[in-house]
Parts: sequence; structure tokens; C-alpha cells
Amino acid sequence: MREVNENVSAAADQRATAETIERGGAGLTVTDLLARVTGSAETSAAHTTPPPPPDGETLAATIAAMAGRYVPSGHLVPDADFFDAGGTSVNAVELVGALEDELGMEIDLDEVFADARPTSLAKRHLERTGATTAVPQTAAHGAIQAVESPAVAAPPVALARTGPSDSTARPDDLAQILADLALADRLPFTASPDPLPPRRILLTGATGFLGSHLLLDLLRHSDAHVYCLVRAADEEAAVARLGEALKGYALPWSSENRRRVTVLPGDIRHPHLGLTDDLWNTLAHEVDSIVGVAAAVDFLRGYQSLRAGNVLGALTLAELAATGRPKPLHHISSIAVFNEVGIPAMGEDDPLAHIDRLVAGYDQTKWAAEVALRRARDHGLVVTALRPGGIGGHTKTGAYNPQDLSSGLISAFGRFRTVPAFRYLNAAPVDWVSRVAAAVICEPDAWGFDYNLTGVPNTLDDVVRDMALGGMHVRVQDWDEWRTDALARLQAEPIPELAFLTRVLQSPTALKLCEATLKGPAATADRTTALVDALGLPPASRYDARAQLKTFERLAHDGLAHLPHKDDQPYLWFTETTEGTVAPIGSTTPTTPGTSAGPCTMSLTLSIASMHQLVTDRRVDVRGKVTCPALHPDPLTVARGDIWIRPEEGIPHRHGLHHQLLRCHLELTDTDGTRWWLEGHKYARPRRDLWRQTRALTVQLGREGEPASLAGEVVVPADSYVRDQIDGIKVDPRLTSQEKRAAKLTWLAWFGLEMGRGLLGPFARAAADLLDLRRTTTPTEHHR
Repeated sequence: MREVNENVSAAADQRATAETIERGGAGLTVTDLLARVTGSAETSAAHTTPPPPPDGETLAATIAAMAGRYVPSGHLVPDADFFDAGGTSVNAVELVGALEDELGMEIDLDEVFADARPTSLAKRHLERTGATTAVPQTAAHGAIQAVESPAVAAPPVALARTGPSDSTARPDDLAQILADLALADRLPFTASPDPLPPRRILLTGATGFLGSHLLLDLLRHSDAHVYCLVRAADEEAAVARLGEALKGYALPWSSENRRRVTVLPGDIRHPHLGLTDDLWNTLAHEVDSIVGVAAAVDFLRGYQSLRAGNVLGALTLAELAATGRPKPLHHISSIAVFNEVGIPAMGEDDPLAHIDRLVAGYDQTKWAAEVALRRARDHGLVVTALRPGGIGGHTKTGAYNPQDLSSGLISAFGRFRTVPAFRYLNAAPVDWVSRVAAAVICEPDAWGFDYNLTGVPNTLDDVVRDMALGGMHVRVQDWDEWRTDALARLQAEPIPELAFLTRVLQSPTALKLCEATLKGPAATADRTTALVDALGLPPASRYDARAQLKTFERLAHDGLAHLPHKDDQPYLWFTETTEGTVAPIGSTTPTTPGTSAGPCTMSLTLSIASMHQLVTDRRVDVRGKVTCPALHPDPLTVARGDIWIRPEEGIPHRHGLHHQLLRCHLELTDTDGTRWWLEGHKYARPRRDLWRQTRALTVQLGREGEPASLAGEVVVPADSYVRDQIDGIKVDPRLTSQEKRAAKLTWLAWFGLEMGRGLLGPFARAAADLLDLRRTTTPTEHHR
């Protein structure tokens, strides 16, 4: 008994370590993991068993026993999928090492991702070594009761290949896909549903990125009660998991939301969704709409490993939709159904990719699920296919999906300042995708069609221009060059949050998916555009730099992206010279006889690292020299300087008479390291000297840690203002001439607008006072 407990404890520790590594916490590459596993052979020698004879059933059982060490339950049956049982991609690396050390089996890691069932691994090993012993195949755990997909025998002659190819699907996968498509023909026939907005909706995938946002949009824009199927052991755990997911994406989980949500613990990979027969029948007769969002999104796993959730799960929902009262099925598909290299068009009614030319398991499962549900339409089932492309972060909250390929690529673009040459990026923000999907679900006239929820595609020029506007000047590389360079950087300096991208860039199968994604045409969405216009929804717009702003901030906060910093190459800069006088605090004026008043000049360079800091902080970086003999005999260097334009939205000071135009804070240092400070303000007042107000800066100076000792005013000379701050603007030389002109105009327009707003404020306030007909004056009016 003690030995069993020790094994369970060891498995739990191993699982925790594997999850930490998979999230990137340990910063180990696949090569490091293999080396680590191989190096631990001495430790595992006590557990080593002699190689079994070449018997298929025995070999499959042995592999299953070894694989059981790396799953949470500690046990794996021979025909169960390793990943469905809870194994991670890091566990897969360790399993490959263990099989080689203990059984002498040399299995490629991609083979495990393609089909992680021990029976399949045993079969392929025996075929490769020339053994002829058959491996028994148990019946697949079908999603539709009494309808099980047949065991896959030798592929048909039509599917046979003369040799392996990276550009074609595996024959075993093709045979299994055909068997799965046949399951749709066994669905019951059904009548058309009532064309009414749904009142009770069954939603799967509510803990995922899109599913969480879709749940909130269904609650906001309909009166429906939503049943959420959540994978958990019991209802309490399911509710907790859903709440954590919503909060993780910055979505509200209030008591009002909980009142309209019923959480059902279940699993889309199991027959009848893992529900009891009574609950299944209750849903079949009470629910009037089904929304299937749940899917395993993994670009490394093969078709056999993903089919239970992505294909059979969709067919289970179709079975539920056809049972009891007729119900529409809204299936979240993917633009990946077109992921064939060289496909000419990706319109809503265009032919899908050729299945034998899809090599990634994820692409194959999305294709198989959509085609199977098309067959279900022939049985009377109303099926709506909604195909998102890349799902970007939320434009308001910045919430993003860390495992989304688009997010990973954009993060790498910004971090490494390189971009692979591509045709289009078909991506849209999650809030727009979710809102349009919710509108389709709630509008009966929109049911039964295919929609591309891809927004407005980004071109390579769009992405380069957007990143340049944000101060992130990128270099365009060939795809192979970019992949090699990015992979080398990720391996040299592992980034935990981008560990999944490292694995994708190392997988030949996943690389084909990336190649098809980057080289594919622009997706068109005429039907979606017409629906959005008819329902008065926000039209699709390009997922540009402004829409990505909040997402980039969160990516940078989480370590996935690198926003421009003041130490980076400036995006735009110009010089500013000011002249004036300062005097000790307490003197009447700087020119009072007998005081130690003296000149004060500043030679500064003002710069911005990106337009991002203007939009978010309204801040300008400062460096240069301050010469003030009354403070220090030698010029002082600006160690750190910041200027804020209209700080605090220009809230007025001094009884509302001084509206803030600008605030300046400089940290100064001398050659000995002694530190000083300077604080300056520009104010707008309702006076005629507007030109001088924009150039005059009221300043205070002092030693670090002490109050101000000097105060005065410095002014930008009128003859140098236009020369330095307009004509003298410099822009990053890496930009094109057109981009340089756009940068200058953008800065001048933004700065001019902010100054105009600041100068208008005091005049508007003075006008309001003049129109005030009260008999008694306010205290401040005596001084105006």
C-alpha cells in the first residue's frame, strides 16, 4: 500500500513539474528535455523491464503502462489517447525518452503527437521493425450512441501513397476521416425548428477565449437562459472553473450573470456529453438552440488525437439537436478549413480545401466536423457554420488568448522586430467576432448559412506600417529565414510565455499550417458584411495598431511583447532652447536688486519612442543640459526627463485661473554625481499673449531631497521656435520618406490639437463668468 501511495505522489509531482515546464516556467527546450530524460536512465534503472517479445497486444499494454506515469490518473488503457487523458506536450517528450531508454523503441516525437494511443504507437513500431503481429484495435468510443466508427484497417487503394510527403495527409488519418464522415449519415431525421429567438441555449466551450466572450454577449443581447457545459468532476468545480475563466479574461461574473447561467459538469468527448440519460433527455426537450464552441486547439497533435473533441463532439451536439424538439446548431468552425497551400479563394461559399492536402491535425478535424455537419443538413438539421480566423485581443480590455497562433506571431513580431513575408493575416478582435456570432445565434433569418468572421485582412504593408507607428520598426524576412532566426532566439533566451510557439516552429506538421496561413489569400465575407449592416452592428474594421493597443500593453506586461522604451532609438525628436532668469525663493522678482538672481538656460532634446506613449501617457522624453550658475557653476546633465502634455486633462490651478498646458520634470546630475531637480509648468490664461503662453515655462529648482531653492521663468525665443520645433523635426532614418512625412504631420496635428484645447479652456471659463447674471460675485471674481 505504501508503494502505491508513493507512486501516486511521484506521479502528482511529475505532473506539476510537467505543467510548469509546458507553461515555460523552467525554460527548457525539447532538446534539453530529451537530454534530461536520457540522463535519468540510471535513476529509472530499477523500474526498467526487459524488452517484451514482438507481440502487439503485449507491447501496447507495456506502452500504456509507461504512459500512465505521465497522466493525472496514473493509468492509461491501450486504446486511450495520451493527451485526452491529461498528458502534456512536455510529458510526451518524457515518454519518448522513457520508451527509448527502457524498451529500446525509437519513436519520433511527431508520431506521438499524430496519434498518441499506445495501440497505434505499438502498431507503427512493429511495422517499422518488420514484425507482422497485429495489434488489436478496440472499438472507438463513438460520440453517437450505438454508432461507433469502425476500426481503421489498411487504407483503400485510392488513398495509398507511393511515399511519405510533408504536403499530404497520412493514409490512416484519411481513412479515419472517411469513417467519421459516415457517422453523420446515421443521425436521425428532424423537422425545422421554430424561427424564434432562443430562450434556452446550450453552450459548450464557455471557459475558452471566444466562448467566454460569447457567453457574455448572449447574456447582454438576449433574454435567453444559458446552459454551459464545463469539463469538471462536479457542479461546484464546474462553476468555479467558469468563474475563473471569465475573470481571467477581464469579464464580469456577477450575481445577475450567474442567475441566468446553469453550469453542467460534462465532457464533449464522451457519449451524451458525459451527462446522465435523464439530463440528456431533459436538454433535448427544453433547449431550443445549441452553440458548439468547444474544441481542442493544438497545432502539434494529429487527427487521431483531436477527433474525440473536435469531430465526434460536434456530431454529439448534432445528435442532441435532432433529438426531441428541433433545434438549430451553431457550430464554431475555423478558417482553417481552407488551410491548403495554394488555395485560390476563401469565400463563404467557396469550396473547402482538399482533405488530403491538409496535414495538420487541427485543420483536418475542423474540416471533418464542418463537412460532417453539412451532411447533417440533409437530415433536416439547421446548421450554421461560423468561421473565425485569427482571434485577436479585446480592443477595450486587452484580454487575449496566449495559445492563439496569431497572438504568438504578433508577439514575436514585436519582440524580435522581424516579420516573415506573408500575403494576408485574416484576424479580427474577439469582441467583434463574439458580437457578430451572438447576433447570428439570436436572429432566425440568419440561421443555416456559412459565415466568415475574419474582419478586414491585414496585408504585410499594413502590419509593418502599424508597428512603425508604434515605434517598432521591423525587418521583413523570408519565411524560412524568419523561422530559423526566431527559433534560434527563442532557444537562446527562452521566453516562458512563448514556449508553445517554440514547439510549433520545431514541428514539420505545424510549420505547414503556418505556411498555409501566411501564404493564403484574403478571406472574403460578403454574407457577414450584409448581415452586420442589416442588424446595425459595428462594421468590421482592420485590426490595426489602435485596435491592438490594449492587447499589446497586456502582452508586454505578461512578457510576450516588448513595447518601445525611452532607451530605444527615438521615433521622432527635435531640439528646444530656453532662456530666462531665476532667483531665490522668497525674493519679490528675479530682478530685485540685491538678490542673487541669475540667468538660466536649457538646451534640450525632446523625443518620443513611439506614438504609443503619446496616446497612453501624453509624455515626451527629455535629455540635454541645464545651465544655471545660481544653482551650480557647471552645466548639469539631464539624467532623466519627462514632459507631460495637458496633464490631468488640463485641470486648472489657482482658483481656476491657470489651466495646465504642460508639466516638465527633470532629474539633473553634475560631474560628481550630485543630483538636483527641476519642475516646470506652462499655464494657459485668458489673456491676449497666447503666443508667449505657449513658450513660457515657470520653473523651480533644488537639490535632491530638499525643497526648491530657486524659482523663475524661462522662455523659448520666438525666432528659434519654428526653426527647431517644426522645421527641425527629425524622424527615425529607418522609415521611408512617406512614413517620415506621416510621422511629422501626426505629431504636429496631435500637439497642435492638445495646445488648442488647453488654450481654449480659460477663455471658455471667462466667457461663462461674463454671462453669469448672479448679483453677488464669487471671491475669485474680485481679482479678475
